[in-house]
Amino acid sequence: MTCASCAARIEKKLNRMDGVTATVNYATEKAKVAYDDAAGVAVADLIATVEATGYTAALPAPPTPPPGASGDPDADGRTDAEATGGTGGRSAADLELVTLRQRLMTAVVLAVPVIVLSMVPALQFTNWQWLALTLASPVAVYAAWPFHRAAWVNARHGAATMDTLVSVGTLAAYGWSLWALFFGTAGMAGMKHPFSFAVSRGGGSGEIYLEAAAGVTAFILAGRYFEARAKRRAGAALRALMELGAKDVAVLREGPAGTREVRVPVAELAVGDRFVVRPGEKIATDGVVREGGSAVDASMLTGESVPVEVGPGSAVTGATVNAGGRIVVEAVKVGADTQLARMARLVADAQNGKAAAQRLADRISAVFVPVVIALALATLGVWLAIGEGPTAAFTAAVAVLIIACPCALGLATPTALMVGTGRGAQLGILIKGPEVLESTRAVDTVVLDKTGTVTTGAMALTGVHPAEGVEEKDVLRFAGALEHASEHPVARAIATGAADVVGDLPPVEADFANVPGLGVRGTVEGHQVLAGRGRLLRDAGMALPPELAEAQAAAEARGATAVTVGWDGAARAVLTVADRVKPTSAEAVRRLRALGLRPVLLTGDNAAVAAAVAAQVGIAADDVHSEVLPEDKVDVVRRLQEQGRTVAMVGDGVNDAAALAQADLGLAMGTGTDAAIEAGDLTLVRGDLRTAADAIRLSRRTLGTIKANLFWAFAYNTAALPLAALGLLNPMIAGAAMAFSSVFVVGNSLRLRRFRPLAE
Repeated sequence: MTCASCAARIEKKLNRMDGVTATVNYATEKAKVAYDDAAGVAVADLIATVEATGYTAALPAPPTPPPGASGDPDADGRTDAEATGGTGGRSAADLELVTLRQRLMTAVVLAVPVIVLSMVPALQFTNWQWLALTLASPVAVYAAWPFHRAAWVNARHGAATMDTLVSVGTLAAYGWSLWALFFGTAGMAGMKHPFSFAVSRGGGSGEIYLEAAAGVTAFILAGRYFEARAKRRAGAALRALMELGAKDVAVLREGPAGTREVRVPVAELAVGDRFVVRPGEKIATDGVVREGGSAVDASMLTGESVPVEVGPGSAVTGATVNAGGRIVVEAVKVGADTQLARMARLVADAQNGKAAAQRLADRISAVFVPVVIALALATLGVWLAIGEGPTAAFTAAVAVLIIACPCALGLATPTALMVGTGRGAQLGILIKGPEVLESTRAVDTVVLDKTGTVTTGAMALTGVHPAEGVEEKDVLRFAGALEHASEHPVARAIATGAADVVGDLPPVEADFANVPGLGVRGTVEGHQVLAGRGRLLRDAGMALPPELAEAQAAAEARGATAVTVGWDGAARAVLTVADRVKPTSAEAVRRLRALGLRPVLLTGDNAAVAAAVAAQVGIAADDVHSEVLPEDKVDVVRRLQEQGRTVAMVGDGVNDAAALAQADLGLAMGTGTDAAIEAGDLTLVRGDLRTAADAIRLSRRTLGTIKANLFWAFAYNTAALPLAALGLLNPMIAGAAMAFSSVFVVGNSLRLRRFRPLAE
């Protein structure tokens, strides 16, 4: 498929089949088809219909890696490279991009001297035209071959696209030049390119238009190449999701010598297998803990910032990280049944359900291209009818095609996109392609993930509440020393916060113990210190005084984690640990509101945490959705869309990937996971939420520039076509006007370099 009209044509043909409902996505180059077996439809019939429309189709490859990956032999003894025909495992999209780049480089290198020679008479030496022909021929034939091939396919099915106009225009200019060189007077030694404003009656046999054939091809190929590069990344979100899981696992096997650990690939894991997960390792698949206890960091999948305590009987999810002790897990779900695999399917469904963004040039060309071709034929016929001669008639018709050749149209989108994305990269904003920009114009609601987007996504010590008569530094020194010996994420937050205040922490002298699910105890500087849940101190006979009980209740009401600290038989302090709001988040929400957007907070955290964060950044309570699972995040976005809103989503975790794909505009924080970044349409590299407002402003400015470029290109064509048809525009002038329109488009695009972010 070369444009959005191709996808529409395939979709229309598929939907005409009995019992078939199809959606074709041009950006991902995939069709999602539902069909009724009772109607006698098979996959082969679907593929045959696509092929009868003039395209090709195949079932998608399974998401699991093929046998023989990384050079291992397949079942038939071939290595991966041999099985792919020696391409080194590169995909068809990669090979197509390499071929397109080769054609582009050929066109640019050869077209530049042709254009210079043809447009500057002072440089036209004796027999220069034959050098121009030698250089232009590979451009018109080899480099422009994708346009000729697509035009031929479209013609066989009674359709016309931008490829048709490019092919007809370049072939007409090239063919006329061949006729003039070999059968006219253009091939004579000493020939100079004439420069007149009007078509000479009866003339034209001494004029060549090789610069038009070569220049148009080079310009359009450049636009096609940059578009292909953006499209190639469409499926990367799914790959990032599938690569998130563990690659191998330590399975417990019974043998003659007893139970032993055997490390096997995750693909060999079966339901019922027991496997070991050590601190820092990923849990291989969904299962239930059978032995041991730990804290599991599930933020990648659930968005929950506080690690979850697990023990025997606790359910755990594949791809989450064991942040504490050694555990033994029994596999409950494997392969396509796991939560990670389900999330991958959610991303795929959201991408396929999103309407393919049709570029403005393609939409208008559906009418523009046939009209131009008809006008060129009409010009030829009218000039012949009034007796002006075939040479003048054909020259006027060629002028119509050349003036209509969409050189500026081909530059309108990629030049603005290149300048806009280049400026965005300087500001920490990555725009993936032109197809994402139209959504920014209509966006009226922005959904913000909490963890890692509005907040830092990391646990931190946020408050110290000592009892009366207790020094804060003593609390931090004793508690920090004790927690420093623990691997628990909450303990690490306390130890880090304490070290920032008091400096070096003393060692734990003796009796250090980790009380599962409650906290830690040990001797520090001769004091018996306890730190953990309130129950840990109560079991040791340390009751919280009223002021500490009040501080604990207030912290828990805000959704923070309260850690009680005591030593020498008395409760001494309450420490609060929480995921902190980023300092720039409140300002970012104000900027988003200034753009006319309604902010909505979406989080897997509990209601208390969500309400506290929303109050800090200025989001209304009615626009807060808490305790939301990954599947529910997609549903929230979809419900907002069903209410008629155009939704932008800002997120950073794997749990946000499907919602980012479902949203009309996905903005991924660059500090987040690869899956979120690949599923988003825009990436905010710096992790500063204020950049989201700048990203939308830049996207809207870039879209406005593209629209202005397209308006100029079509306005120029509309004004120049009648002049060419009336013989008032020599093809040479048409070529110069075409070049000027391109310069104008590029100059207009360069204005985006002056884009500035809002003052900080």
